[in-house]
Amino acid sequence: MASWAEFSRAASGTNLTEGTGGSVKFSVMAWSDGSSRGNPGPGGYGAVLRYVGPDGVAHERELSGGYRRTTNNRMELMGAIAALEALRRPCEVTMTTDSQYVVNAFEKGWLDGWQRRGWRTASKQPVKNVDLWQRLLAACEPHDVTWVWVKGHAGHAENERCDELATSAADGTELAEDVGFSE
Repeated sequence: MASWAEFSRAASGTNLTEGTGGSVKFSVMAWSDGSSRGNPGPGGYGAVLRYVGPDGVAHERELSGGYRRTTNNRMELMGAIAALEALRRPCEVTMTTDSQYVVNAFEKGWLDGWQRRGWRTASKQPVKNVDLWQRLLAACEPHDVTWVWVKGHAGHAENERCDELATSAADGTELAEDVGFSE
């Protein structure tokens, strides 16, 4: 398996797609998941990014992190954010997650409505995790992202792998403070 640095330096081949305005973008498969040991409680996220070069060599990277006190939804968002922020150039990304919360926000237009209403839901309640939603929107900005939902704990290999990364991070001893979390 080639290194992620080699992926980052790659400049041509069948892995590229023609973007708008004649720009060329890499195609990347990404998976993410989050986990919390209590809600709130210690939590973690996991993400896997994969790109296959024109020579058929897979370039792959695993990402994970954990927080002392957080929620499952925050960790679901952090997994997606970590994956997208790891991409150093515009990409065509297929982002797969078992979080309907995250997928529906993009695919059902929830985010647009929340923003129009000043980060309030249709019932005028404040949207939770605004800090992470804004960060996720910024991370999506340079990319063409397609959101895909998979059922969690249903044997999807990459989703299970991300879940393992997330739970390991949540159970780890090197947990950070979740600076945006408040009860």
